[in-house]
Amino acid sequence: MDTVKLDQIDRALLRALQRDASQSQRELAEVVGLSQNACWRRLKVLHESGLILGQTLRLDAQRAGLGLTVFVMVRTRHHSGDWLAIFRREVLNIPHVIDFYRIAGDYDYMLKVVAEDMNAFDQIYQRLTARVELETVSSYITMEAIADARDLPV
Repeated sequence: MDTVKLDQIDRALLRALQRDASQSQRELAEVVGLSQNACWRRLKVLHESGLILGQTLRLDAQRAGLGLTVFVMVRTRHHSGDWLAIFRREVLNIPHVIDFYRIAGDYDYMLKVVAEDMNAFDQIYQRLTARVELETVSSYITMEAIADARDLPV
């Protein structure tokens, strides 16, 4: 995967979009000091390069009734392609898993899970451990999100 070369205007566009992706091209053009057409052409190149993956919005988990965030660390003895395909499928079929990483270190995988409460998390935990053979599962309950879903530093 190639790194996309960005100049200062591209970076300013990306920072503005990360702050508020609902801005019009006219507003974005004003922010970065370009004409609307020049802004549109740059955005088109950034999309075509694969750097911009899409546009989303952020929800407040608390207000959505998902007040519990848990980081789940998983260690396994299995590293075959078949096991991994099953594990990935099972994890990705749990909508409460909002981030999922293969990691280096003492554990093999890290999941970020949001749930309504501890009982709901326990159901998610039981679903995960019932469907896939895992060596160790450690759960870390968050108490406060100090910095969550920060913008990339472009």
